[in-house]
Amino acid sequence: MLQRFRSLILFCVSGGLALFVDIGVLYVSRPWLGNYGGRALSFLAAATFTWLFNRHITFKGPKEGSVLKEYLTYLSSMLVGGAINYGAYVGSLQAFDAVRAQPAWGVAIGSLAGLVFNYLSAKRIMMKGTKA
Repeated sequence: MLQRFRSLILFCVSGGLALFVDIGVLYVSRPWLGNYGGRALSFLAAATFTWLFNRHITFKGPKEGSVLKEYLTYLSSMLVGGAINYGAYVGSLQAFDAVRAQPAWGVAIGSLAGLVFNYLSAKRIMMKGTKA
C-alpha cells in the first residue's frame, strides 16, 4: 500500500514539474505555432520529461526490453490522456477570456483532467518491464 502511495506522490511531482516544461515550451513556441500548435509541441516535451522522470524515479528499478519500445508505448498511452488534457485546454481556451489571455491556466486545467488516466497507464507500462 505504501509503495502505491509513494508512486502516486512521485507521479504528481513529475506532473507538477512537467507543467513547468509544458508552459515554458508553450510560451516559447507560441509566437511561431500559435496557441494550438504550441500546445501540441509543449505536450510532447512534457510527456517526454515525465517518461524520463517516471522511468528513473517513480517506477525505478532494473528494466528489461527496449528503451525505445517503452518510450513509444508510454507516449502512445499518454495520447489518450493527452487527448483529455488537450480537449480540456481547448475547451477552457474557448470558454474563458482569462485563459485566452494567460494560456498557462488552460495547461493547468488540461493537466489535471488527464492525471488519473495517465497515472494508471504509466504505472502499468513502467512496472511491466521491472524485474521482480
